[in-house]
Amino acid sequence: MAYRLLRIAALVELASLILLLTNLATVHWAPVASLLGPVHGCAYLFVIGATVQVTGDLRTRLLAAVPGIGGLLVIRRLRRGPAPAAGVEMYR
Repeated sequence: MAYRLLRIAALVELASLILLLTNLATVHWAPVASLLGPVHGCAYLFVIGATVQVTGDLRTRLLAAVPGIGGLLVIRRLRRGPAPAAGVEMYR
C-alpha cells in the first residue's frame, strides 16, 4: 500500500513542480503559486515519509530528499531490487 502511495505522491510532486516553474517562467500568477506551492510541499514530505516506511536503505532514503525527482528515483531504485551488501563484489 505504501509503495502505491509513494508512486502517486512522486508523480504529484513532479507535476506540481513543473507547473510551478512553468507559471514562474510565463505569467507568474500569484493564485496559482499559492495553490501549487503547498501541494508540492505536501507531496515532497509525503514522498520522504513513504520512503522511510518502505525501505530501510539509507541511500534510498537520501534519494527521497531530492526535490522534484526524488520520488521517481526512489521508485526506480526499489524496482531494481535489494542493493548488494557493502564490500561484496557482483560478477556478471
